[in-house]
Amino acid sequence: MPRLDAIYVYPVKSLDGVALETAKIGPDGSLARDRQYAMVDADGEYVNGKRTPAVHRIRADFDPAGRIVTLSDRAGTARFDLERERDRARAWLDKRFEPEIELVSDDGVGFPDDTTDFGPTVVSTGTLAVVADWFDEVDGPGEMRRRLRPNLVVDAEPFWEDRLYASSDSSVRFDVGDVTLEGRGPCQRCVVPARDPDSGEEIERFRTRFVEKRRETLPAWAPQDRFDHYYRVMVNTRTPSNARSERIAVGSEVVIDDTTDR
Repeated sequence: MPRLDAIYVYPVKSLDGVALETAKIGPDGSLARDRQYAMVDADGEYVNGKRTPAVHRIRADFDPAGRIVTLSDRAGTARFDLERERDRARAWLDKRFEPEIELVSDDGVGFPDDTTDFGPTVVSTGTLAVVADWFDEVDGPGEMRRRLRPNLVVDAEPFWEDRLYASSDSSVRFDVGDVTLEGRGPCQRCVVPARDPDSGEEIERFRTRFVEKRRETLPAWAPQDRFDHYYRVMVNTRTPSNARSERIAVGSEVVIDDTTDR
């Protein structure tokens, strides 16, 4: 039986995540504290890993609550309470980027990559190991996890998570312990997985290699019509309203229920 192996939230969008033993589903359906803060420019556009590899050179060490963060790079280290000292944290970060940034907050859904299906993202331990093996430059499944940035890692076979979605107009319900989630579809990737999570250095022809291997290894249970292209891995989810404010925990059994209409 697959079990939940790890939970990660990323309190500041694009910066490092923090591993949790338990996590609460927020009132709007995302994990509490996940992408609660984001760096934006004067036009409100994200300053993130898609936009600049400079993001990767910043380390962020959070307390389990995702409130206290120690930020560091080659120029120095500083500790901030993001609720009380957001202006100081913004000033520290602002020195590392062009253009000038603001550090904004959303205590509800946060700033998810997918603004429609923003429940916890899911990937298996097997997938992380296999995809890491596609690239000599990647140092194992731990580094691949940092590149893909999932919320929930399930201890299961490679591409097990491709069982968690069906047609585009339906959802696959699955339980993480007592909490029900709905799988919606395979996650489209951006440039971030191609970049070293510490240096920002990009693997040459990463996307081309990824697409070739994903096409070759796509399991029989993955709905082929959900792949208009093969630069997709991990699963986006939604959280039913009756599961919000519930808690999920590492070690919980993960059980696939049924498929429902959207």
